[in-house]
Amino acid sequence: MDSRKTNRIGIAVVEHQRQFLIGVRPAGAALAGCHEFPGGKCQAEETAEACAVRECWEETGLEVIALNEILYEEHSYDHADVKLHFWLCRPKQREADLIARNLQGFHWFPAESLTKLQFPEANARLIELLVSSYTVS
Repeated sequence: MDSRKTNRIGIAVVEHQRQFLIGVRPAGAALAGCHEFPGGKCQAEETAEACAVRECWEETGLEVIALNEILYEEHSYDHADVKLHFWLCRPKQREADLIARNLQGFHWFPAESLTKLQFPEANARLIELLVSSYTVS
């Protein structure tokens, strides 16, 4: 990576019944049209774990518990250098209507469908990991 600023990103990989919470990056944003997990830039003194939990709440309205960091990835895009901390999370409440709940443009996708979605290239290893770990063979 070159001398430009690197952004630390906390990402909530929210799993519920072998499904993952995924949205689409809006028009005008970097990587617009790509699928994404809830996440964003870490604040100055914030841990990646706390960031993933906060960003999930801000973007979806869903409270989650971060279980463990499942992958760390560094990547250089044309627009930024990123250090991605992918945290496996679970919804805080096991609500009966969790799948139907309005999650502000985020939706539940089964693990086996993840390879059919268009994610940013820095997510490739994560998608392989999730599909191999959560797909019933």
